[in-house]
Amino acid sequence: MIVTGPPASGKTTLGRTLATRLRMPFLYKDGIKETLFDTLGWSDREWSRKLGVATYALLFHLLEMELAAGRSLVVESNFDAQRCAPSFLSLRERYGFRPVQVCCVAEGAVLLERCRSRATSDERHPGHDELANMAELEPILLRGRLDPLPLGGPIIEVDTTDFAQIDAEAITREVLTKLGEEY
Repeated sequence: MIVTGPPASGKTTLGRTLATRLRMPFLYKDGIKETLFDTLGWSDREWSRKLGVATYALLFHLLEMELAAGRSLVVESNFDAQRCAPSFLSLRERYGFRPVQVCCVAEGAVLLERCRSRATSDERHPGHDELANMAELEPILLRGRLDPLPLGGPIIEVDTTDFAQIDAEAITREVLTKLGEEY
């Protein structure tokens, strides 16, 4: 399962919840990137971008290892359709997995406020430096969604504007239905 959406849309929270409910490994971009920050340090936006490239290389490497072992998993990031689709399609061709996408969407103003709030809180790793990147993030956040990856599998859209309204059990059932399994 692929969990995607814009920054601050609740991808990690939802992905972790679904992975736990489905008893699947959970791979997420920020977990890898923050490990790299802690190991190699952080400084400015250019360094963050460089580590971002390494993060995606590692994420797809780990994803391939799980697929090669025949394991289903949950992978989460704000996947860009143009840049990431070729990697997913290549993996799909080699390992024959059925991609189910869970696309987090939310009201743009809510995402912008969440991102600003998280950027100034202690809960976000300082290496992300989102305040310095806010001008670049703002149009993405205000759009409230990312385009789904063109992978040909089912897409489940989840409105995360109000986390209290998210029914993780219903989403889990829907994912399993799309995979042809029972919950």
